[in-house]
Amino acid sequence: MKRTHTCGDLGIKEDGKEVTLQGWVDTRRDHGGLIFVDLRDRYGLTQIVLDPNSKGFGEAAQLRREDCIQITGKVRPRPQGMANENLKTGKIEVYVAKELIILNKSETPPIEIDDRKLANEEVRMKYRFLDLRRPSMQKKLILRHKVGQAVRNYLSDNDFIEVETPLLVRATPEGARDYLVPSRVHPGKFYALPQSPQLYKQLLMVAGMDRYFQLAKCLRDEDLRADRQPEFTQIDIEMSFLDEEDIYRLMEGLIKVAFKTADIDVKIPFKRIAYDEAMERYGSDKPDVRFGLELVNVSDIVKASNFEVFTKAIASGGKVKCINAKGCAKFSRTDIEDLTAFVAIYKAKGLAWAKINDAGKMESSIVKFFSDKVQADIVKKTDAKKGDLLLFVADHKHFTVNDALGNLRLKLAEKLNLIKKDEFNFIWVVDFPLLDFDEDMQRHVSVHHPFTCPKDEDIKFLDKEPGKVKAKAYDLTLNGVEIGGGSIRIHKKELQEKIFKTLSISKEEAERKFGFLLDAFRYGAPPHGGLAFGFDRLIALICGTSDIREVIAFPKNKAAEGPMDGCPSDVDPDQVKELHIKMEIKSKAVNPKGAELSK
Repeated sequence: MKRTHTCGDLGIKEDGKEVTLQGWVDTRRDHGGLIFVDLRDRYGLTQIVLDPNSKGFGEAAQLRREDCIQITGKVRPRPQGMANENLKTGKIEVYVAKELIILNKSETPPIEIDDRKLANEEVRMKYRFLDLRRPSMQKKLILRHKVGQAVRNYLSDNDFIEVETPLLVRATPEGARDYLVPSRVHPGKFYALPQSPQLYKQLLMVAGMDRYFQLAKCLRDEDLRADRQPEFTQIDIEMSFLDEEDIYRLMEGLIKVAFKTADIDVKIPFKRIAYDEAMERYGSDKPDVRFGLELVNVSDIVKASNFEVFTKAIASGGKVKCINAKGCAKFSRTDIEDLTAFVAIYKAKGLAWAKINDAGKMESSIVKFFSDKVQADIVKKTDAKKGDLLLFVADHKHFTVNDALGNLRLKLAEKLNLIKKDEFNFIWVVDFPLLDFDEDMQRHVSVHHPFTCPKDEDIKFLDKEPGKVKAKAYDLTLNGVEIGGGSIRIHKKELQEKIFKTLSISKEEAERKFGFLLDAFRYGAPPHGGLAFGFDRLIALICGTSDIREVIAFPKNKAAEGPMDGCPSDVDPDQVKELHIKMEIKSKAVNPKGAELSK
């Protein structure tokens, strides 16, 4: 190597040593007869000094930010009082006594390589190769590497083996849309890109691999948001001859090791909460429990009122629930109107409210519909005190009530500064329902996926009361974000076929989509289960951001486009012809050879 050290290596112990450094010009400062250059690489920053006696002094006067250079000089202590204690190399500088070589000149960068001056998102993504030069971005990718390394080591030490599964697979549409890949050698047929390695990791258990893992690339054609990308990475895990307790123990150890990489000490074991309790208290199956504002069911109390909005919702099988926003009686009418508009996003038809006055009683336009006893019972059940604000949602659908108030709870916590940002609160959510009834399709659908095993004691309900069946499923959440989830799988062909029947999947459809898995179950498939963690999401949370694009080297934007490389793009018509595909798109475009195409 031409360089002897990196820009993050040098200290007082190298005083007097001749060194060669290579990197980018972060800043250049002219101080009369002295030129100071801060030289940067991914390891750190070193101050370089040149005077008229330095070889290359003339070239140094012309250096610009992001020029790529090489210098050879001697390490020396910085002058007294000039040390930078915030910099790893802040006690020394390198005096260029021997040479300065300009390896490559830089044009004026379209974005600042400076963590203090952040460009807008689209420009950052277009010039991602420059954005990634920023120290904060490099630290995130380095942390990602270290966590991945720690995960591999932990799982390997626990007898897991890493196995790669195919990227070109059979389309088995369940959940999000597949990305399809046309086959050139089999006209009219398509591969799919895997939404997850689910079927293959189950087949590996049938194959006797016992403990498998993979940092797997997964692809889903779905609408994007801050924590979603068309391609993402999972820590994918499966094991045989186990139960849920084995999963919890091993995965808690994995999370502890992953966070230890960032010097975060995670306390285990993690708290567990049943799905029904999470929905009842927090309105979410990924509850953030760093603050209060829990939902309170007041249906039994207000059904005795004369307020029709409440009584009709209850009579139609619905609920009325409430949040006590402590100390928020000071909210203005405009504030409450904003909250009402917010819950409407989640299909709530309104937001009833009542303030608690100095006498400790409810004060609102709806109070006239409540007897003194009803009011007293509400105040008691919600633990309402002077200055509190009660916020109610009623609906015939339980999900709407929980969803609206659950999201309102989060909004209030942000507004009131209740969230402890430096706290990491992990929770296992367990005892999920196996099935949900889709009113549009008028059939039951899997809450997780159709290979999830029902609880043994609930199998008897599958034929006549499938809504009662609980699953051997579990999600791990962190601060209100789902970071992973999985289940014990079905390993017997008969039970799997019964689940398919409950999901209104015919034998022919099941054979067409999952025949190879059902076939494998005929040959002594072992009991097995596993889960997958969203690796990008996990890294983002460790880094303190909710946007997974910040921890992916080359992410897509919100339109699933790559502004840097211009994907998705038109392709040569000859390529399309080879794939036996005919395109019919209204717009016209010019192909790479210059001919106009009617698409």
